[in-house]
Amino acid sequence: MRVLVTMAVIFGIAPGLAPATPATPDQSPRPVARPAEGAEAPRPQARPALTRADPLVRMQASSSNLGFQRWIDGFRPRALAQGISPIVFDRAFRGVEYNTDVIQKDRNQSEYTKQIWDYLDSAASPSRVRNGQEALKKYRHQLDAIEAAYGVDKEVVAAIWGLESAYGEHRGKIPTIEALATLAFDGRRGSFFEGQLIDALKILQSGDVAARDMTGSWAGAMGHTQFIPSSYLAFAVDFTGDGRRDIWADDPSDALASTAAYLARHGWVKGQPWGVEVKLPRGFNHALADRKILRMPSDWAALGVTDMQGRPVRDHGAASILLPAGAQGAAFMIFRNFGVIERYNVADAYVIGVGHLSDRLKGGPPIQASWPRGYKPLSFTEKKEMQRRLKRAGFLDDKIDGIIGPNTINAIRAFQAARGVTPDGYASEELLKLLKDS
Repeated sequence: MRVLVTMAVIFGIAPGLAPATPATPDQSPRPVARPAEGAEAPRPQARPALTRADPLVRMQASSSNLGFQRWIDGFRPRALAQGISPIVFDRAFRGVEYNTDVIQKDRNQSEYTKQIWDYLDSAASPSRVRNGQEALKKYRHQLDAIEAAYGVDKEVVAAIWGLESAYGEHRGKIPTIEALATLAFDGRRGSFFEGQLIDALKILQSGDVAARDMTGSWAGAMGHTQFIPSSYLAFAVDFTGDGRRDIWADDPSDALASTAAYLARHGWVKGQPWGVEVKLPRGFNHALADRKILRMPSDWAALGVTDMQGRPVRDHGAASILLPAGAQGAAFMIFRNFGVIERYNVADAYVIGVGHLSDRLKGGPPIQASWPRGYKPLSFTEKKEMQRRLKRAGFLDDKIDGIIGPNTINAIRAFQAARGVTPDGYASEELLKLLKDS
């Protein structure tokens, strides 16, 4: 994970200065997303769950709190051994309780099934574009200075801000120490969250923020652009010069500069696009749409790949072709900066969402190709069945986790090629039926 630790580790999808997936700042639009402005960006829809008011949950919470307090008592000496002072620790944990809401949100992550076109509808919705352009005007001086300092397009920084917290409107209100302690105690990814909890205590000890003001998402992502504690320690900057790296303040300057610093440190190439929507020629070999196949745009143009106006894409650098919805949807020529945004969150939908929103903030057009709308997505259970069948047939050498990552996509391609169908790597009902018939 990046200094925003890869939320892929948290959600099984992608890192984010916060989370996946696509995205309330409880969940940023990582596709795991969290929806738009007034609410949150497109994110996973959780199953109906018990609330704290339900008797069963009250009983479970009461029981868990006994074990939780014992866990805190055992964690304290480990934190002190990491350099946390007793005073900082005791102040930070004053009033902290086992948070059942956090656990429910964590448990429901696998239910995310939103399609990329639905995610992008929200990520670059008219209201998000309009609000982003207003934010660019309101914070023009800060964003211009940040772009000059770090060489990262201000619209890209604003797009991440827009997806992660709806331009600061939804930064998350859950106490970070309570959220991380609950997740560390829960044990499913206990070591990861305990490490984040130690880092959160280090932030408190540095004096950048008071415990009462350290709030964020259920997974511990904080501030305007949803940094997790380890990313904060590695990349957050004091852009205002007041001696504090304050990503929580109403003034977003430190948070936006920290985001630019993060992207710059991960290799942002100034002047290079994240990607360009392209048209593929009739008869295009879809096996070439592979992240490992890199060619200059002029070489792609020789194969008939052009921008949407039919012109060769400029030689901004080596690029690959991405088909996020298979052969039936939009195609993109993606450059190194795609991979830099990906360090923030590894979900393709998130990266495209950030890139496309940034283009719209610059005055660019909507995505022009059509999507296979009306398509019924595979459920989480069906995705795991698909992986099991691919593995049984000898095409997949990876874990069965219901996450459609690069290894699964390559396995799908190999299976499709073996069956003589378009090898676009897209997980669909048709593909699952083909596997069942094999």
